Amino acid sequence: MTTLPDSTAESVRRTSVGDHLRHWRRLRHLSQQDLALDAELSTRHLSCVETGKASPSRKLVLRLCERLTVPLRERNAWLVAAGFAPMYREHRLDDPEMLAARRAIQHILDRHEPWPAVAFDRHWNMVLFNRMVAPLLAGVSPALLQPPVNLLRISLHPGGLAPRIANLNQWRDHLFARLRQQIQQTGDKGLADLLAELQGYPAQSAEAARRMDGEHPGVLMPFLFDTPGGTLHLISTTTVFGSPVDITLQELALETFFPGDDATASALRAMASGTGRL
Repeated sequence: MTTLPDSTAESVRRTSVGDHLRHWRRLRHLSQQDLALDAELSTRHLSCVETGKASPSRKLVLRLCERLTVPLRERNAWLVAAGFAPMYREHRLDDPEMLAARRAIQHILDRHEPWPAVAFDRHWNMVLFNRMVAPLLAGVSPALLQPPVNLLRISLHPGGLAPRIANLNQWRDHLFARLRQQIQQTGDKGLADLLAELQGYPAQSAEAARRMDGEHPGVLMPFLFDTPGGTLHLISTTTVFGSPVDITLQELALETFFPGDDATASALRAMASGTGRL
């Protein structure tokens, strides 16, 4: 089934295209003159659009959205506010139209084994994963595994993975930095609320933090995960679709983990073959 996405609460409050324009221009820290120059129109015309004295064409709305790197979900809100029909569709991953994309995503995740990999949406809710993810979630509170399963909440909640993350404070700061950057890019209030929630979770104990004190993360931020068999040293990469025209695909990201040392590689291979366990 194909649906047109609902506007976010923030978008609903911005009722005119000028409201949207002003919000995103300020979010990008651009003056009217800077944006007008980049969008190849006069500062006066841009000012008139922003104040509601002029009605932009559909082409101009899309050009301004492009220059301001407005997410597809929000571009629909701009179009509606300007009196035009929404342009971008939002499909569920289980829709027939998404079969090829879903297969491609699952193929990437499965081919990444024996290393863990997961796909998640704009709010960090897990949507697809490979079979190496489930063992890492063993021992997580059942309440945290109720759909939608939020990866950030699972990572930092005391009932989740947090007690087993050896470098929790480092990893916590790393995730907060990523989340703040995402909030800056999207202006998503739901993400801002999530960040506030996560910041209320306890940090690493003083004793555990002392053990990591002075440890340099190296060239990549590691995810150090304590198990009965030793500490797994993982590093990760994030992949997004390059030129999506569907909202779901634009907001989807793949997190693929790799072993950071030979011992971790051996442990994951053993677990994948059934000869080892966490």
